Amino acid sequence: MAQTDRPQPRLDARGAVDLSALARPATPPPGAPGGLPAPGPYVVDVDEASFPALVQSSTSHPVVVVLWAPWSQVSRDVVADLGALADEDAGTWQLARIDSEANPQIAAAFQAQSVPLVAAILAGQPVPLFQGGAPRDQMRPVIDQVLAAAAANGLTARVEPAQPAPETAEPEPELPPLHQAAYDAIERDDLDAARAAYEQALREDPRDHDARAGLAQVGLLARTRDADLQGVRAAAAARPDDVVAQLAVADLDVLGGKVADAFDRLVDLLRRTAGADKEQVRVRLIELFEVVGDQDPRVGTARRAMASALY
Repeated sequence: MAQTDRPQPRLDARGAVDLSALARPATPPPGAPGGLPAPGPYVVDVDEASFPALVQSSTSHPVVVVLWAPWSQVSRDVVADLGALADEDAGTWQLARIDSEANPQIAAAFQAQSVPLVAAILAGQPVPLFQGGAPRDQMRPVIDQVLAAAAANGLTARVEPAQPAPETAEPEPELPPLHQAAYDAIERDDLDAARAAYEQALREDPRDHDARAGLAQVGLLARTRDADLQGVRAAAAARPDDVVAQLAVADLDVLGGKVADAFDRLVDLLRRTAGADKEQVRVRLIELFEVVGDQDPRVGTARRAMASALY
């Protein structure tokens, strides 16, 4: 497929990261409030155990894979739009949704550096499509190219529609009052109120990890809400030793799902700074660790690199 026809990634600084994710319990199941949409008849959720069967199925019909992550709203949007296209095409191809964090071996196989990542599998062979967000109208010609390539290779079998699973989702557990107040404030874009609620929760319980993570997330959104994305990136490229410029682009990288890039940038900056500048970079790294969450393996890797850069 011609590279020039691929949709270009689009970074949406408002909502590229689900800033309420760590205020909520574990990711709800598909179809539950806060989770992915329930899979349609031509959409499957795939893990490392079921992935070989998915690859085998690509010898009869085209498969489109989307690697997503629970914390990335951009990837959740891409999942929803691709699911709608799969339903429209009614079995000419199958969409496979793969949680990149729960299935790191699959993410590594696709060399995914960030999410969302979208690829096709045709007769067992991966075909890169695009990475990052894209409007649905730009996804359509990419899917059409996949279908044309599949037809040229005789992969024209129809996908058997899956039977809808019975609804078993349980209601979400209630949040503590201050966490709910912060969540509601984020929903109405009142970041000052969200910050105040999380700060009060920490005063009442300094060990409240969810409040600390929520406070870091609100800080990230506040720092980037009025950012000129192109201007920030241009400034960082032009002034590699400007701490403020590098911190700003690292924030945008986390928002866009380029978590490893953000961490690598700041660890490298730690090695090249001293005094107050070095402390400013260290503090920002710790805040971004809170945003991403200790369960993410990239945080552990970056923590070790930070310790090496500091000592």
